[in-house]
Amino acid sequence: EQIARRNAGDLRSLAADKGYDKQSLRESLRDLGIRPLIKHRIFAPSDHAHNARIDEQRYNQRSMTETVNSAVKRSLGFAVRARSWFREFREIALMCVVYNIKRAVKQ
Repeated sequence: EQIARRNAGDLRSLAADKGYDKQSLRESLRDLGIRPLIKHRIFAPSDHAHNARIDEQRYNQRSMTETVNSAVKRSLGFAVRARSWFREFREIALMCVVYNIKRAVKQ
């Protein structure tokens, strides 16, 4: 939620898996003008209907980021050492920069 709030001006939609299925998150995203593409966990028949209305083409684009996340974790480690949210965010951003530099050097 903090990342979405921080980048609200740039985001139009946010795709996430069922682990982020929380009504308060959906409402706060909508308040920021961001369309939540988060599948519902199945607790009731209406959850099937909610999932059927999700734009599958946009939702499936998150698999591209999952691929990159996996590659970063394999090459640079899967744990962050920082304790505060801002420092964790900064550490992850630096890991992404290093990953992009490695890819640019290979090409």
